[in-house]
Amino acid sequence: MTENLESLIYDWNVSGEKPARPSSRKVDFDDETLRDGLQSPSVTDPSIDEKIRILHYMHAIGIDNADIGLPGAGVHVQKTVERLAREIVDNRLSVYPSAAGRTHENDVKPIIEISQRVGIAIEADLFIGSSPIRQFAEEWDLDWIIKQSAQAVRFATENGIPVMYVTEDTTRAKPEDIEKLYTAAIEAGAKRICVCDTVGHATPWGARNVIRFVVALRDRLNPEVKVDWHGHSDRGLGVINSIAALEAGADRVHGSAAGIGERVGNTPIDLLMVNLKLMGWIDNDLTQLGDYVKFVSGAVRIPLPDQYPVFGRDAFRTGTGVHAAAIIKAKKKGSEWLADRVYSGVPAGMFGLQQIIEVGPMCGLSNVIYWLAAHGYPQEESLAKEMFALAKNTNRVLTDEELHACARRWEESQQVARVAER
Repeated sequence: MTENLESLIYDWNVSGEKPARPSSRKVDFDDETLRDGLQSPSVTDPSIDEKIRILHYMHAIGIDNADIGLPGAGVHVQKTVERLAREIVDNRLSVYPSAAGRTHENDVKPIIEISQRVGIAIEADLFIGSSPIRQFAEEWDLDWIIKQSAQAVRFATENGIPVMYVTEDTTRAKPEDIEKLYTAAIEAGAKRICVCDTVGHATPWGARNVIRFVVALRDRLNPEVKVDWHGHSDRGLGVINSIAALEAGADRVHGSAAGIGERVGNTPIDLLMVNLKLMGWIDNDLTQLGDYVKFVSGAVRIPLPDQYPVFGRDAFRTGTGVHAAAIIKAKKKGSEWLADRVYSGVPAGMFGLQQIIEVGPMCGLSNVIYWLAAHGYPQEESLAKEMFALAKNTNRVLTDEELHACARRWEESQQVARVAER
């Protein structure tokens, strides 16, 4: 039946020109929640038990790699990184660990030491600024950056540590500088190179342009090297830029749960995964994705806005009569598939959620009748009209407690009336 219903949706997203990605190429995800995400000035640092649970959520939704900290920041971070890496090894989680560091041996050494103690080759994500504005502010010489980068990459690889070489602010760097930096890193043994939109400067076409440039460079130097995209959301373009980067040939995209991170945050990896799932680019089981986002939100003490797409409180709620009526009619046809799509561009069930019909001042009588049926009350006309009148005399959606109280009052009045009749 579902196959027949699918013809009821004409999809302009796929009817003409659309982003193309080879079906043979797997989309990989690098989750920055436990490192870059925690750089948000608003977060509370989660407990180690909460961080461990976050790792398990990453495993459940099919995250490939997790940045678990920057050990060069001090002993306290080193202990956390080691504990998280050990959790991955001991529980055979599918999430592969990486750790960030500056392009300096002092930041690489603790990654090597933790890796040796735990027994897994933790990827070193070694970063340095690449744009002219950063060079000018830091008083860095490009030749010094190249030398510093090559030495750090070589030191890590010689000690058995795979390296992702990260150029900060790549989207504002000169092509000739990018070429020199990535050439030096690849020749020094880097297995990945990461293009960063560090300050959220890029547009989708900007992301596409720089990734195509870097992919062409990679193909000339060493086709085995992977290309990553790391985006931020300063212009609200984190998700679409990541999709553009994948279209242009990026192998792995980065993000964080609920988009937490510096300033307005990183690419929200949850919304990126939702869109890629709907586009058919990934087949991950995302039924625990909402639980993951909500858990992270609670752990870092940053509430999800009610209107946050897909996982916010209002994402699948409707108190509008016309909308609710369409959903209810779809349910009466015996199709949850239809009810989940008739007034929703995102099927809630795909992400472990469901459509919710509320009762409030914008509702219709059908909302009330649906609520009564869902909560086991008789769908009596007098009760429905009483509840409907209550809803129309409020300025907000009624809570379940208020609706239950209304139903109980009606039941009590009916009981009194029956006694009086005797």
